[in-house]
Amino acid sequence: MKHWKTIAALAASSLFFSAGAHAAALEQFKAFVAGTKAAKGEFTQKQIKMVDGVSKVSQPASGTFQFARPGKFIWSYLKPYEQVLQADGDKLYIYDKDLNQVTVKKLGDALGSSPAAILFGSNDLEKNFTLSEAGSRDGLEWLKAVPKTKDSSFEQITIGLRNGQPEAMELKDNFGQTSVLAFQKFEKNPALNAAAFKFVMPKGADILNN
Repeated sequence: MKHWKTIAALAASSLFFSAGAHAAALEQFKAFVAGTKAAKGEFTQKQIKMVDGVSKVSQPASGTFQFARPGKFIWSYLKPYEQVLQADGDKLYIYDKDLNQVTVKKLGDALGSSPAAILFGSNDLEKNFTLSEAGSRDGLEWLKAVPKTKDSSFEQITIGLRNGQPEAMELKDNFGQTSVLAFQKFEKNPALNAAAFKFVMPKGADILNN
């Protein structure tokens, strides 16, 4: 839960971008959203925050993900500790293995303008986000997404794309913290069993309903 809530992003970008680079990110992203009904892969995540003027980077986390639009996904942290965020299209389950505790939320309330909506939500992203070009950096074309709602936990989200698919997300929260995610082994539209997204409550788990 801590990793998910504090996801943030580096807002640094190059000073000069070509017009073609500006067009490429938005075009790639819209094509990705329109043409990707499901996906799976692996991710790494690190968090960056300023402490007394010094940039501190957290221990990297890593895991796997799979999703099927709209609103079905499994986001599993494997290291440094195990945690699962799983949605079945109706509810979001957050399972902390060490505590054997499951937090249950209504998916609509939890998704909205969150980073999850970018990858896992409906195709109507411009309802919740203002999208704009963010130029070229690190061999990727970048897109900026700013939540339209005032109560979002995030100030902005930037997405790095290459060859029509996202390879990185950098998200900045309202407290100035940053989380940087990189995606590997991204597989587009694999055959996924819809039943796999049905959450099975762990035996003896404490259940918290929010």
